[in-house]
Amino acid sequence: MGFPKDPKGQALPEVETREDKEQNVKLMEILELLVAAGYFRARIKGLSPFDKVVGGMTWCIVTCNFDIDVDLLFQENSTIGQKIALSEKIVSVLPRMKCPHQLEPHQIQGMDFIHIFPVVQWLVKRAIETKEEMGDYIRSYSIAQFQKLYSLPEDDDFIKRKEKAIRTVIGISDVYKPCRKYRRQQGVEELLDEESRVHATLLEYGRRCGFNYQSKPEKGEDNKMLLFPGLSTVEKTETQEEDDLRDAEEQHINSLMTKMTAMATEESRLSTNSVGQIVGLCSAEIKQIVSEYAEKQSELSAEDSPEKLGTSQLYCRKVISINKQILQKTKHLKELQASHANLQAKYNETKKTLTELKNYSKKLYREQAALEKMESKADQSILQSLRALVAMNEDLKSQEQEFKAHCREEMTRFQQEIGNLKAERAPGGDEKTLASGELLSDLTSMMTHNEDLDRRYNMEKEKLYKIRLLQARRNREIATLHRKIDEVPSQAELIQYQKRFLELYRQISAVHKETKQFFTLYNTLDDKKVYLEKEISLLNSIHENFSQAMASPAARDQFLRQMEQIVEGIKQSKMKMEKKKQENKMRRDQLNDQYLELLEKQRLYFKTVKEFKEEGRKNEVLLAKMKAKAS
Repeated sequence: MGFPKDPKGQALPEVETREDKEQNVKLMEILELLVAAGYFRARIKGLSPFDKVVGGMTWCIVTCNFDIDVDLLFQENSTIGQKIALSEKIVSVLPRMKCPHQLEPHQIQGMDFIHIFPVVQWLVKRAIETKEEMGDYIRSYSIAQFQKLYSLPEDDDFIKRKEKAIRTVIGISDVYKPCRKYRRQQGVEELLDEESRVHATLLEYGRRCGFNYQSKPEKGEDNKMLLFPGLSTVEKTETQEEDDLRDAEEQHINSLMTKMTAMATEESRLSTNSVGQIVGLCSAEIKQIVSEYAEKQSELSAEDSPEKLGTSQLYCRKVISINKQILQKTKHLKELQASHANLQAKYNETKKTLTELKNYSKKLYREQAALEKMESKADQSILQSLRALVAMNEDLKSQEQEFKAHCREEMTRFQQEIGNLKAERAPGGDEKTLASGELLSDLTSMMTHNEDLDRRYNMEKEKLYKIRLLQARRNREIATLHRKIDEVPSQAELIQYQKRFLELYRQISAVHKETKQFFTLYNTLDDKKVYLEKEISLLNSIHENFSQAMASPAARDQFLRQMEQIVEGIKQSKMKMEKKKQENKMRRDQLNDQYLELLEKQRLYFKTVKEFKEEGRKNEVLLAKMKAKAS
């Protein structure tokens, strides 16, 4: 299509562009994302897609607190140079934002929405996250500013309850604060180790801290545990050690308590001797209760024993039986642990096998999908013939395997019969001569049958070899056809080439238009300069000769005649320029008429191509129906 020339620098007709459905779909998705993120300027119908998309990207970048030197509010429908500069600025900011997607300036300027969409999607997500963070920050800041000047009724109620609760806690702390009950006597030797000093201090405040009595089971609990298996000899040794430690701790506490005197209080005053008597009384009562409980337990165990054995013998027997049960349980535990380890190993192996099978299954699914995709693109007739050959090959392989198995069985049977014949022909077999002759005739017939089978096997093997050669030849033909098909560009590649050529054409058209305007402006200014120089030179000459011309009447008449000639020349130049203007106008009108005719032809061409595609589609549908009916 030719470019119409306009010496006045008027707007040239826009270049025809191709509508791409996928690009339009991506554009609509980009605009929906921008509107959902809060960029409502994308709804304005008067803006071009470039202004909407680039404005949305710039808004997202600014929302993410990244600086970009762009003013989109008052610069719309920019020139090609401004668009390229703006695209380069946006692309230079994306790496600083750590954008995972690649984008080039020519893709933005060329409105390649398929590649712009993931970048816009990532920018919208980043902008929403930044808005949420800033929203939380602003909300917390506003709450802090509000709390500096105002307070809610709930806060006032909480402050009142807080003061009351603090007073209550302080009162309880004063009531239940530690109270010293004992004091160490004067003149008593000083405690050297830190543990004794800690125990003595706790005893002074009435806290008996020493041996952990809860960790030590009582004798009644020991007798109960004798009735249940699971107590080992090591545990009994530890129990004995705990008893010794408990007795030593009791003696240590009693020795510390004897060296203390009671503090004087309003309620009662206790002396050191009374404290010692109280502690001694408690320990005596405890020992008495323990001994009574042990006697009663031994009586009960003696009554339960049929042989009326003593307590020590019953205890020994129970210990032995418990130890046996412990050994049995320990052995059973080891067996269970070994079985558990085996089961765990089997489980791990099975899990690993299952994972491998899943991965292999996914790989098979992917390969199957790829093969189906390749089959959908390839020629169906070649695929049908190839499937038939593959099925024939598999059938021949199965027949070959069956034939080999049958031959092995026959060979085994023949070998057994030959062995039987050799055994029958041994010395002392005169009575079996007739039977051996019959067997020889049978063997001869079997060998003949075996030869027939071998001959058939060789024939089938030759057939299989020929079929494999045919299959290899067909595979080579298919590979050659695949290479030829790959050499021809596909529809998608042609569309991509066309798209890039259109983008290049648009850029060249814009640059050509701009250059042409510059040339026209230069020519106009140059002509204006020439005429102004001529006018200045004429005025200078008139000014210089005016005083001389007015000196005499003859010179004045000559000056007037020269001025009339100059005016006549200017009128002739003006007429020439008017004529040239009319010629250019007529030429412009002719070019516009030619352009309109070409546009009409182009519309007719597009309409014809569309109708041809529709008829081709109908033809394909009819051919498919005919093939379906024929099959």
